Amino acid sequence: MAQPNIELIAALRETAKRLQNGAPYAWGNHGTCNCGNLLQVITNLSKEDILYYAQTGIGEWTELAEEYCVVSNAPVAMLITRLLEKGLTPTDIHNIEYLQDRDVLDRLPGGFRWLKRNQRDDVVVYLETFAMLLEDKLLQQVNVPYEQWLQPVGLTYS
Repeated sequence: MAQPNIELIAALRETAKRLQNGAPYAWGNHGTCNCGNLLQVITNLSKEDILYYAQTGIGEWTELAEEYCVVSNAPVAMLITRLLEKGLTPTDIHNIEYLQDRDVLDRLPGGFRWLKRNQRDDVVVYLETFAMLLEDKLLQQVNVPYEQWLQPVGLTYS
């Protein structure tokens, strides 16, 4: 599971918002598929640039992530690196592309259901739910000293 962090959560939400608002979407196109749209947000690259860079590798995002090599200077390695730097794992990349993470699916509004990888509305709800899941995990890491909240506060009036 991805490392929860504010930047990744914001990128997932922004990607969902852009898709909901009509951003170009085509599951079979590296630049406008699920990961392609997320990369547009993370990298500020155009869909055309992402498509060009992704085509320096072979396969879909799943294969590109599995065959990722950190020492490679291939442009596709830069794209995968950016996703990994945001806290995603190769498994997360696969799951975003195919909408398959069981933890995310279990938390969908209305309960578990399978989503279709090439349906814009399914991608939107998946990304929003994934962001919510990561946000909950991030909040669990925050240590709030509740004792301080229970102490009386001295108020002064002027």
